[in-house]
Amino acid sequence: MGMPVFVIGFSGSGKSSSLRNFQPNEVGVFSVAGKRLPFQGKIKVAMNSSYSVIESSLKRNALRAYVIDDSQYLLAFDSFRRAKESSYSKFTDYAVSFYTLLDTIKKTSPDTIVYLLHHAEETDRGMVKAKTIGKMLDNQLVLEGLCEIVLYAETDGKKYQFLTQSNGFTTAKSPMGMFPLEIDNDLKAVDSRIREFYGMKPIVEEKAEEETK
Repeated sequence: MGMPVFVIGFSGSGKSSSLRNFQPNEVGVFSVAGKRLPFQGKIKVAMNSSYSVIESSLKRNALRAYVIDDSQYLLAFDSFRRAKESSYSKFTDYAVSFYTLLDTIKKTSPDTIVYLLHHAEETDRGMVKAKTIGKMLDNQLVLEGLCEIVLYAETDGKKYQFLTQSNGFTTAKSPMGMFPLEIDNDLKAVDSRIREFYGMKPIVEEKAEEETK
């Protein structure tokens, strides 16, 4: 069973830049909003990716690591397209579409990890959670509850890091002993640690790594 991992944070908190240490043959990147990565490199990005594009690629499962950048826009763009509809059933449809994506992720091979880089939002109680499109959707789908690992990206303007456990104000979580409380925002290092912790296959085989050098 494949593994979804949420990386949530506000805009500019270092989510996309955390991909900087991946090699092009190691990861497939889907940009929902059609944005380029914020660093130089040869990682290919599928621009303006929709549910159908992402799910089709995941079903082929040619790689062991994927990234969905700005995954919250999958919900937002669905909402924009149906903004003039008055039926409340559309909120159920939004939830079903995103749940189906997560289910597709879980149906990939046991060594596949899909990182969802997702904007954060603050609730009325001051809690920071994954951004959705309102309380009606939150009542049907708690995104963080559908996966084992949620990293919270934060920065003070100089240092960029991930929180791996909740400090009482975020929904960050990870298995006991997997990470220290604060780690560098290096998603390649995160990927290596998850694979080590669960005994998963490496992101690429050693022979494939040598052929690309």
